[in-house]
Amino acid sequence: MSLQKIQPRTAVLLLFLLVTAVFRIGISQVGGSWSNFTPVGALALFSGTYFQNRYQQYLFPILTLFFSDFLLMQTVYAKDGNGFLYSGWYWVYLAFAAMVALGSLIKRVNIRSFVLAAIGAALLHWLITDLGVWLGGCTDITTGKPFTRDMEGLIRCYVLALPYLKYQLLGNLMYGTVLYGGFHLLQQRFSFLKTIHA
Repeated sequence: MSLQKIQPRTAVLLLFLLVTAVFRIGISQVGGSWSNFTPVGALALFSGTYFQNRYQQYLFPILTLFFSDFLLMQTVYAKDGNGFLYSGWYWVYLAFAAMVALGSLIKRVNIRSFVLAAIGAALLHWLITDLGVWLGGCTDITTGKPFTRDMEGLIRCYVLALPYLKYQLLGNLMYGTVLYGGFHLLQQRFSFLKTIHA
């Protein structure tokens, strides 16, 4: 895709993604369960909702996540990393793709659809990524031993991740309000940003 072929609406959406990625990198040093208080869930929903082309809906936000992850793994988390990306990254990317798909289901953007999608995205992220934590044989931080390979171990893994779920939801709601609200205001001002239905 050459720069001359990028539609103005797509360019504005890409700018939203870029600003979100820069912000994510800037706030990444908080750590702990607050590390899930990021704009990435809202970014996934937003991309699914506003990019009209399916290819762009997934490619642009996943590349945004990849480049910010890569940069963070080479700088902020270099001492914790095991190379190119963090272990279990594919579970996060699967959750991210599921959030994009959820965002694409929003046909009429309003407060209700946004809040429901933000809740759904947080739940998807929690269910998918923590299933990956459990399947990956990660350690229960309260016992120092791997989670047991039974329903009790899986439930324990999900329970320990509840603080991360909370901050994921708060991030989705706060950053989503900025992304969806900001784009809505721009659409009111600039008609070329409005969705054209085929």
